[in-house]
Amino acid sequence: MTLIKSISGIRGTIGGSPADNLTPVDIVKFATAFAYMVIRKNPAVKPRIVMGRDARESGPMVSGLVSATLNGMGIDVIDLGLSTTPTVELAVPGEQAHGGIIITASHNPAEWNALKLLNAKGEFISAEEGKELLELADGGTPSYAPVQELGHSSTNDTWLKKHVDMVCNYPLVDAKAIEAADFHIAVDAVNSSGGIFVPALLHALGVKRIECLYCEPSGKFPHNPEPLPEHLHDLSSLVRSKGCHLGITVDPDVDRLAFVCEDGSMFGEEYTLVAVADYYLSRKAGNTVSNLSSTRALRDVTVKYGTQYNASAVGEVNVVEMMKASSAVIGGEGNGGVIVSDFHYGRDALIGIGLFLSHLAQSRLSMVALRNSYPQYFISKNKITLTPDLNVDVLLATVSQQHAGDEVNLIDGVKIDFPEGWVHLRKSNTEPIIRIYAEANTQQKADGLAQSIIEEIKAAIS
Repeated sequence: MTLIKSISGIRGTIGGSPADNLTPVDIVKFATAFAYMVIRKNPAVKPRIVMGRDARESGPMVSGLVSATLNGMGIDVIDLGLSTTPTVELAVPGEQAHGGIIITASHNPAEWNALKLLNAKGEFISAEEGKELLELADGGTPSYAPVQELGHSSTNDTWLKKHVDMVCNYPLVDAKAIEAADFHIAVDAVNSSGGIFVPALLHALGVKRIECLYCEPSGKFPHNPEPLPEHLHDLSSLVRSKGCHLGITVDPDVDRLAFVCEDGSMFGEEYTLVAVADYYLSRKAGNTVSNLSSTRALRDVTVKYGTQYNASAVGEVNVVEMMKASSAVIGGEGNGGVIVSDFHYGRDALIGIGLFLSHLAQSRLSMVALRNSYPQYFISKNKITLTPDLNVDVLLATVSQQHAGDEVNLIDGVKIDFPEGWVHLRKSNTEPIIRIYAEANTQQKADGLAQSIIEEIKAAIS
């Protein structure tokens, strides 16, 4: 498995050979390079870095190597232990630290792990900083700190409560309405840190009836951890059997959020952001952003409120950059990622839960009725595994040329807009695959659009 180095961090499978997988050698190499970056940006101080991890089984090994490497570079480490990506993002500026490292491979299966790197604002490092990191990692023999200048590590377990309190105190989160609604909620946290954080938030919001499914943070994922419909059969069954109002699921690092309706059907991870934005914009005007692979429904909702929608390249860094450039108040991605700009510039399932439940409580609608109140689009999500001999750039250029007569966007891979929908194909930042997403006003049409492009790709490959 090739080690993946992208705007989404340094990611790979555990074990195997250095440079091909995420081995201890690679972990130390890239932690050292990040430490160099932080030291160069802060030459007059002893830097501090906040670190946290999800519950996957390799987490303690990886975090131990990262912490020791940073200490060896003369950097102090504030270790949050089991945490979430958005919690670490909030803790970096909250602790006046100079950077952050989240040890998580997000939605990837259990054999994966990663280093997700944050700047002093608690935001993912930019593409330019990522390039600098790779140059430093390959730049030669590092120079570590002498014994009298070694860094020290300390633990800090206060940020769970701080994060939950920040959500509960956010002006648009209506805890009184949520408590009065007396929701009965099932939670699938895929045996990661969401099993701690999501129930804690629900209790703080006044939810008294919670059914916990896979909430033991053992890192033993009971199913594929990506919150897609095909992985949520157990949650759907639990919602129906217990008569819950809804089900909530998050990925291992709690930056993606999806819901299940009271009848066990999927609310749709694409519609997480749509519903939260609808609630937000009904109370506070502003622009919105999502990536090119996200549903048109966000654009439709934004236009309804008379504000502006913009699309960015895929990747949280790109969404945040577009949000800042367009003064967007809310944004995110169709994978269930919600970013609220005046909360923090990061995908955060916890603020997403607070705002969504406020919307549901105030609307007095069922989940099915709320979902049906939005424009009806259907997405087909597909992928093709890459092989070492496949030239992705040539392949995408071939598909683009074949559709020269259509509306083609080349900002990120190839997006083709048709009157009846769109298709977007691009190389993944997190897996060795090409993603092929299509959207139309029926599932059959969306699947058909995707399949037609897949056939074109197969023909080009052959």
